[in-house]
Amino acid sequence: MKKPNILLITSDQQHWNTLGAFNSDIQTPNLDRLVKEGTTFTRSYCPNPTCTPTRASIITGMYPSQHGAWTLGTKLFEDVHTVGEDFHEAGYKSALVGKAHFQPLASTEQYPSLEAYPILQDLDFWREHNGPFYGFDHVELARNHTNEAHVGQHYALWMEAKGCLNWRDYFLPPTGTMDPSLLHKWPIPEEYHYNTWIAERTGALLEQYKDDDQSFFLWSSFFDPHPDYLVPEPWDTMYDPEQLTIPVAAPGEHEQNPPHFQLTQMEKPDFAPWNEGKFQVHGYHSHSALYSEHDRKQLVATYYGMISLMDKYIGQILNKLDELGLADNTIVVFTTDHGHFFGQHGLQAKGGFHYEDLIKIPFIVRYPGNVPAGVTSPAIQSLVDLAPTFLSLCDIPVPHHMTGLDQSQVWCGQKSQVRDHAICEFRHTPTTIHQKTYVDERYKITVYYNQTYGEIFDLHNDPGEICNLWNDPEYQPLKTELLLKYVWAELGKESMPMPRVWHA
Repeated sequence: MKKPNILLITSDQQHWNTLGAFNSDIQTPNLDRLVKEGTTFTRSYCPNPTCTPTRASIITGMYPSQHGAWTLGTKLFEDVHTVGEDFHEAGYKSALVGKAHFQPLASTEQYPSLEAYPILQDLDFWREHNGPFYGFDHVELARNHTNEAHVGQHYALWMEAKGCLNWRDYFLPPTGTMDPSLLHKWPIPEEYHYNTWIAERTGALLEQYKDDDQSFFLWSSFFDPHPDYLVPEPWDTMYDPEQLTIPVAAPGEHEQNPPHFQLTQMEKPDFAPWNEGKFQVHGYHSHSALYSEHDRKQLVATYYGMISLMDKYIGQILNKLDELGLADNTIVVFTTDHGHFFGQHGLQAKGGFHYEDLIKIPFIVRYPGNVPAGVTSPAIQSLVDLAPTFLSLCDIPVPHHMTGLDQSQVWCGQKSQVRDHAICEFRHTPTTIHQKTYVDERYKITVYYNQTYGEIFDLHNDPGEICNLWNDPEYQPLKTELLLKYVWAELGKESMPMPRVWHA
């Protein structure tokens, strides 16, 4: 029997509760179709709530503290083993279309980057370069979210090939000429949107694999709904801001939290003690002064519109699988790289705040005849598990150095769980912003490097994570227990690159 194919579909920075099947505020008919035809895992976590570290974990099966791409602005070194190499050795073809973000936007002599200026916008280079790249045989890349000036690479070439010779009109200076004051409605025609590009190029690769009778590992990597909040018409008016439920902070909820939570709610906070270096520190700024109530409602409406537009093109990819007769032998996984705040706890976007809104993610698996259909499962998942699980399901040996767990029996309904916890890391500076979170079936604990403050939340009795139990005298025995479990978890995820083969 032919080995199964893998189709990984990801969004970028999508809150876990933005699937229409579970949230009537939003429409996602194609993702809802996956929910009906597969298993939705309701306790799935990212290994880091930023792009580069988590995306590198997806292809390495290791945590950011292990693979080396520990924060934004770093890179995954090219000599680190990736899952694409394993698929290549097993005779698979592999490809990535869309966002990679394994490397930074700046390139240095010591740390060169293909995703950096100026090569990012050297279209002659990208016209001839489609890989290999981090174990993928073939890549078609872009680097911009919505109208960012980082646009270039294969996406710009595709727009030109489609006749959109004025593509710079839809992107910000200095690359383009779009007015930076335009909000929510992106004037780019939908036919030139990167969702259209990703779906079209994914479909072309699927056709090629079908024609060649070739097993494949294909990652379709969407950019939305990552801010800035822009979407072409009519999706910009699909949701009425006044009809949406907008989350807000609970009064006094940050009084027992570490100091950086409290500072976010001030109009002019001083984050100088955390600024260890010259680069942006995500989330360490005022969140209360970012938007008016009206603006917050509008950005959520736009965020939902971005998701619904993306859902349309995910549907086109799923339809192409059906059209080519590939669906029954293809494992489809939909997820995102990390979550998002749009008002929860008074926060916006992302940063060093390990609430469920940021570290828990949507996660759906479909594999007809193998993964139960129409099921929701509370079995804990981590994106670090994707690589070993994909390999296991394809009957390819899992490298010993991978520290993610093989979830294949859980996905196929043969085991209730293989994890009793997940770990999420966030290290944004060398020492001042360095934290890890351990979360199990009921509790969550977050510890900070060189700090005596922290967080403990009871997710059963306090699912909104309003009451931090860290300093509560009644819960000090629980704190001791959770700290010990966290240490055990850290010990348990250490890499063992080879088995012991002899006495000495």
